[in-house]
Amino acid sequence: MLPWLGHQLEPFFGPFRLFYSYLFLSGFGAALAAALTWFLLPRLWHLLPADKGRAYAVDADKSIGKPVAAGAIFVPIFLFVSLLIMPFDWRYLGVLSCISLSMLEGLWDDSTKTRGGLSELQLGLIDLVISLCGAVILCRLQPIEIWLPLFKQSLIISPWLYIPLATGLLWLTINATNCTDGVDGLSGSLSILALLYLAGILYGIVGHQDVSQHLLVPHYADGADWALLAFTMAGCLAGYLWYNAFPSQVLMGDAGSRPMGFLIGMLVLACGNPFLIIVVAGLVLVNGATGLLKVALLRFFKISIFKTVRYPLHDHMRKNLGWSPTQVLVRFMLLQAVGTPILLLILFKVR
Repeated sequence: MLPWLGHQLEPFFGPFRLFYSYLFLSGFGAALAAALTWFLLPRLWHLLPADKGRAYAVDADKSIGKPVAAGAIFVPIFLFVSLLIMPFDWRYLGVLSCISLSMLEGLWDDSTKTRGGLSELQLGLIDLVISLCGAVILCRLQPIEIWLPLFKQSLIISPWLYIPLATGLLWLTINATNCTDGVDGLSGSLSILALLYLAGILYGIVGHQDVSQHLLVPHYADGADWALLAFTMAGCLAGYLWYNAFPSQVLMGDAGSRPMGFLIGMLVLACGNPFLIIVVAGLVLVNGATGLLKVALLRFFKISIFKTVRYPLHDHMRKNLGWSPTQVLVRFMLLQAVGTPILLLILFKVR
């Protein structure tokens, strides 16, 4: 909306051109999303369901009674700010619709867990459908140009190969991010780091023609548009973390972690290199996705691995190694904050 308004008003007053400046829109979107989340969250969380604790989770009893499903508040704020600052495109409306569906799925599960809630199979199938829709929206049933580590030449991928692979990656990021939500501030903090790194790649590398040419990666003209979504969600998470810092006053719940994971997956795919998920969200994958692998192998193939390791990994650190919640948060953040730039350097310069 603002970009369109800026083009209409600039002839009458030059400074209105800021309304279609990506630098202005990214800063304004992040700040507005953070302010609205910070202001509205404590005024609305009495409407959220109360946490009932989680089986097998470390110190689950300490979260009992706290409002959960904060995503039901900050995701609508994200949607509002995104519609305000994004250039109009039907694809982005489709992405925001998928994020809304993922939030509603999570809210339903958060609200009905005491009555059985949705089964793991039902949640997995819903995630799969949403992921499939996201993959189709990204490629629009057209061939997609992607780039890979260690190869200078980009590849053109058929949509019939791209869609199942992209669907799998989106499903993985949704569930890995959901599994990471278990220590005050952890999921939101790691996701903010991932979102900011992705925003930088989309805005300053693949979205910048000269830089992308220098680094031998494809140039995506819509890269800066996707970066706006990343900055806006980072702003929402900043406002949320104000109240989720240890000891938390409100919990994210599936209503926040699932749409957040979906968005991270979409932004990785928008960067054109699916392996970026390992680079920008490696700790999320190690913490959450390895647990999914362990459970899948045990249930479907009766294979037991990592018998002495508790999953999600943050529970192992707290229960087996005696780390405090703050130590888990700070050490995981440090590993991702330091590791990602090193991996990005290797990823781009080795090519």
